[in-house]
Amino acid sequence: MTADEALAFVREHGVVLVAGKGAAPRMVEAIAGEPIKGSWWAHPRSHEIFRVLEALAESPDILVCRLVDGKVTLVHRRLWPAVIRAAGRFPSENLAKTGQEHTSTGRHVRRDTPFPQWADPDSLTRAQALTEWGALEALGDWTAPRRRGASCA
Repeated sequence: MTADEALAFVREHGVVLVAGKGAAPRMVEAIAGEPIKGSWWAHPRSHEIFRVLEALAESPDILVCRLVDGKVTLVHRRLWPAVIRAAGRFPSENLAKTGQEHTSTGRHVRRDTPFPQWADPDSLTRAQALTEWGALEALGDWTAPRRRGASCA
């Protein structure tokens, strides 16, 4: 799978887990083209998986956060307004944009940008037009437990 194909996959699904098991599709399995048992690092296509994941993380259209149950999640830009509108339904640490900085020594250091500092003006404006329930529905079936009791406003 190319980086462009992976980006199209995230665009189509909107919310995709990187590797964790959960209610959203898993990117590593989409790249590998098959279910992965155990660590994807041990998979024969691990180098391809890593390369594609790095490209996605660098895309301006992808938010890397821990939205789905605290697991590393890819959210396409088209759903950023929904994330912003439904933010009160998620732990604040799950909404931080997660990234890595490559230091001069070759180490990777995790750098998080808290919510809403990562949100662009267009997404903030579009979020105002959504109801909380509509935002949760747009994010997908995995939000069903959060929709119980969501206000319609």
